[in-house]
Amino acid sequence: MAASKQNRPGAVRKTKKGPAKGTGGLGRRSLEGKGPTPKAEDRTYHAAGKRKIAKERLAATQAKTGGGRPASTGPAIRKPKQKQSDDFEVVTGRNSVVEALRAKIPATALYMATRIEFDDRVKEVLALATARGIPILEVMRPELDRLAGFDSVHQGLALKVPPYEYAHPNDLLEAVISRGQKPLFVALDGITDPRNLGAIIRSTAAFGGQGVIVPQRRSVGLTASAWKTSAGAAARTPVAMAPNLTQTLKAFKAAGVFVIGLDGGGDTELPGLELADRPVVIVVGSEGKGLSRLVTDTCDAIVSIPISAATESLNAGIAASVTLYEVSKIREAAKAAKKKK
Repeated sequence: MAASKQNRPGAVRKTKKGPAKGTGGLGRRSLEGKGPTPKAEDRTYHAAGKRKIAKERLAATQAKTGGGRPASTGPAIRKPKQKQSDDFEVVTGRNSVVEALRAKIPATALYMATRIEFDDRVKEVLALATARGIPILEVMRPELDRLAGFDSVHQGLALKVPPYEYAHPNDLLEAVISRGQKPLFVALDGITDPRNLGAIIRSTAAFGGQGVIVPQRRSVGLTASAWKTSAGAAARTPVAMAPNLTQTLKAFKAAGVFVIGLDGGGDTELPGLELADRPVVIVVGSEGKGLSRLVTDTCDAIVSIPISAATESLNAGIAASVTLYEVSKIREAAKAAKKKK
């Protein structure tokens, strides 16, 4: 059935009193809105508004005090935190502690577990600490565990030392050249495991290397764990910190040092390496990513270590040890050949 005109949508229904009345202008105010949105700095609840209020309050305070530094409109500059006097590292383990004391590394306290088993190393530690006037504190093992770190095997001894003072790579190179030695360094490109650093320091000392270079960023430093793994070799082998590893390697190249990078896909095999008898710095890449692109481009040779196909790759510390051994062997053979002549 067709709808009547009065029932159609939008139709004005007429009654006896006429058409329906309007609102009489009662909704006109809501149609006008609240006006333009105020600026952020004019809204007290907005961050910009709070900054404006703070600046006005600071300006009023300065006016009362007769001047002073004007409020800064730029970002706040944070002053670097001063090094706390209580910053320290803890060297743990009998070998590490005795080597640190032999090398006369500054130490502030020696912690010894109660009822420790005395052997020759413990006796030497006590003698060295007493001779240098280092306080010897006997503590319970739970306290020693907390001080050394619960994941550290302290063997009943812990030595409290100031943070490690890194050498500069260029100073390290100049010192080696001034002594008439052939440079042999190991540089770490992104090594983050302190145990790898400790193992590399130990191998460097064992095979005649003169130092280890670590980058300032994205790399592990000489922590207590690295001290422990090095078995005291960190006391005899200096560690230098490079602000920029790539630039440091370029500076070494300019001084006549060849840069050798270790990589499983290298085009030069380690056995019989020709550059081994030259001044060299061996670069070891990170545990997961290997050598970075910039460091790879800086290397004079990318060297690979032949291994069984069943093994994907070598640990960074082991790879450095194998390479250092091969370089040392080639150098010794070259010395022997010269003596025969």
